[in-house]
Amino acid sequence: MVKASLLAMAVLTVLIAMGLRWREERLAAGRQASRLGLIERSKRTANRWVTAAALAAAATMIVMGGLHWLRLSIG
Repeated sequence: MVKASLLAMAVLTVLIAMGLRWREERLAAGRQASRLGLIERSKRTANRWVTAAALAAAATMIVMGGLHWLRLSIG
């Protein structure tokens, strides 16, 4: 179960980060794109990955907790 949780968190983190990047690019296309400095670009990237990891951790806890609850209530 631990390996499944870690794998799920890693996969969800990457997928959520890709979705957040796509959303940022789509929203930035509507307004004039400004050139970002190296520091600001790396802050946005770090913020995106931290947000993705937090959402993936929450989703994994909910799914794995639900599966554990089902296993206890059925058996």
